[in-house]
Amino acid sequence: MFGPFHYAPTVPARPRILEFDVSVDRAGDARSGLGGSPLPREVEWWAEHLLLAGLVRCTLASMDYSAHHAGLDSLGSGSAHGTVTRREDDGLYAFVGIETTLEVDLAPAPDPVALTELVARAERGCFVSNSLIAKPRHRWVVNGQEV
Repeated sequence: MFGPFHYAPTVPARPRILEFDVSVDRAGDARSGLGGSPLPREVEWWAEHLLLAGLVRCTLASMDYSAHHAGLDSLGSGSAHGTVTRREDDGLYAFVGIETTLEVDLAPAPDPVALTELVARAERGCFVSNSLIAKPRHRWVVNGQEV
């Protein structure tokens, strides 16, 4: 101990671990480990559509979480478009480009600097987006104005 202060050794924080479960039966119906209604297999819904829907839902949930912590109400919708082709680096078919459009209403409306930070936090907070090699390009429309 040197001087009037005593510093405790720092203990690294443990990262939160989140786990998710899904099952798909022989008919192709998917069920969440959390319960809820089964998601039936329909020929118009491919796995790629579900990934894009998951990306939009995750990004909107991340915005909602970030807005809530900033003392704001958030309500949003979105869409996504993805392109799948053979990647040049490994020859595998994969998403090579993904774009989203996210329309969100925030109340009260944040100032421009706070809005920029909020959008950045929402994008960083989406676990689905963070898991993709092809990083999505997000187009944000907040309170009717493109950000």
